[in-house]
Amino acid sequence: MKKIKVLFVCMGNICRSPTAEGVFAKLVKEQNLDAHFTIDSAGTHAYHVGNQPDLRSQAAALERGVDLSGLRARQVVYGDFEDFDFVLAMDDENHSILMSACPEHYQRKIKYFLDYAPQLNERQVPDPYYGGQYGFERVLDMIEAASAGFLTALRAAGSIK
Repeated sequence: MKKIKVLFVCMGNICRSPTAEGVFAKLVKEQNLDAHFTIDSAGTHAYHVGNQPDLRSQAAALERGVDLSGLRARQVVYGDFEDFDFVLAMDDENHSILMSACPEHYQRKIKYFLDYAPQLNERQVPDPYYGGQYGFERVLDMIEAASAGFLTALRAAGSIK
């Protein structure tokens, strides 16, 4: 069975993208689909390589049953564009950086994560790093909605049953 490989990407890989990795991994595990996926996250910048997710992200996620403590930040590498089936960007800036770095024949893999949650009427997951606690909760709400929508889209496309 060929696994579906999903990479979530934000700037530093300590808030939004590891949260998306954790939330999506929990969702697929709850639906007994974890054997069908390889899930990872990365940042477009190397600011926090090797670090755990932001403690506020970890705390907010843990309140919803998602443990991010085992994740470590890394930077997107060239091979990610070849290896992953989906490279899901959190915002315009990271989408633009990914498109610039990605070979043209792999650019179709790069999408906005929130495109899978059209009911939110937003395309960008805001960076909660400089905001208060509510920012982390809002990000989790958005990521949960997009994760469910992404899984639904994969099912509709026949990628999983």
